[in-house]
Amino acid sequence: MRTILITGPGGSGRTTIAAATARRAAGEGTRTLLLSADRTDTLGAALGSATGPAPAEAAPNLTTWRPDAVERFRADLTAFQTRAANVLDLLGAARLDAEEVTPLPGAEELSFLRALRDAALSERYDLLVADLPPLPQALALLALPEELRRYLRRLLPAERQAARALRPVLGRLAGVPMPADWLYETAARWDVELAAVEAVLTDRNTAVRLVAEPGPAGADAVHTARLGLALRGLRIEALIANRALPGTTGDSWLSSLLAQQHKTLAEWQDQPYGVHTVPHLGRDPRGGDDLTALDVAAVNRAPVPVEWPVTDRLAEDGMLVWHIPLPGAIRDELDLVRRGDELVLTAGPFRRIVPLPSALRRCTVAGAALRDGELRIRFTPDPDLWPTGGR
Repeated sequence: MRTILITGPGGSGRTTIAAATARRAAGEGTRTLLLSADRTDTLGAALGSATGPAPAEAAPNLTTWRPDAVERFRADLTAFQTRAANVLDLLGAARLDAEEVTPLPGAEELSFLRALRDAALSERYDLLVADLPPLPQALALLALPEELRRYLRRLLPAERQAARALRPVLGRLAGVPMPADWLYETAARWDVELAAVEAVLTDRNTAVRLVAEPGPAGADAVHTARLGLALRGLRIEALIANRALPGTTGDSWLSSLLAQQHKTLAEWQDQPYGVHTVPHLGRDPRGGDDLTALDVAAVNRAPVPVEWPVTDRLAEDGMLVWHIPLPGAIRDELDLVRRGDELVLTAGPFRRIVPLPSALRRCTVAGAALRDGELRIRFTPDPDLWPTGGR
């Protein structure tokens, strides 16, 4: 399945572009699912028909879905209370009724990620168009699966499950209760679910389309998004310059705005991804006719995946070089810290902890350089871990 993640600054028209993109693909015969992360039905307003908590047909070959985070959270909490019944009874805790449960922070994000996973794994559709939240929330959402999996592995390592038989003894010796089996089983189930989401986001058929109005604010947002997405290994396949004004406006107050748009569009043309300009309709698009009138980019073939290759320069200068594309990164805002078999990489306001490729785990960091939007980290083999004549 082809997956297109659409996001942009708040108010840039990303939901309308997502709806128009899905509608165009459906009109061309592609079985399309349009998934919305918006708690309000802005997607329904754009389509001219309401969307709901269950997948529903909005047009031929077009299905819409706006997951209900409240119901999913209630179901999860009910299941948790059932599994943890013995512990809750021991603590004298009163269980919550479903009617009094309201979602905690993060529940909507997790609900949407599960829906994204379920949709991407479905064989009913050929294309998934995901209308993500505005850029800051979208970048955090896309980072969530990997970060949660790392926390789970650190807090509840799977290898500790081998000591099940010793837990009662250890508990008596330590004087504190040891984690029960259900806790490890829950962590393992969450790890599997998050791994499935991560697989969707990193799939070679998944790409991002950024929506922004050409202008100073849009340019700043795109610059930040490029860096945040690159750090996550996500490629921008297209930048949608939305609500572009006509080429001429006469001698009016719009001339200054038009000049700003032209300047930004000229700067965007130098980017490695495609820039698609969508003219302003002169009104807020509402319904199928308006969406059809929007000149959105067609769905193309699968994008080229992002690569973080390691080049072997051992014969030349005794080094391995890890190439990490970071377009828009600034040298003074970069920071690297080696922690065991992981690299803590900070670029501007973003941070990611990534595992080192297997060959680099037996090396020490020799230096790094940022050139042409690419971070090149040099490693030299550790003599104690890298025997002479082999790897």
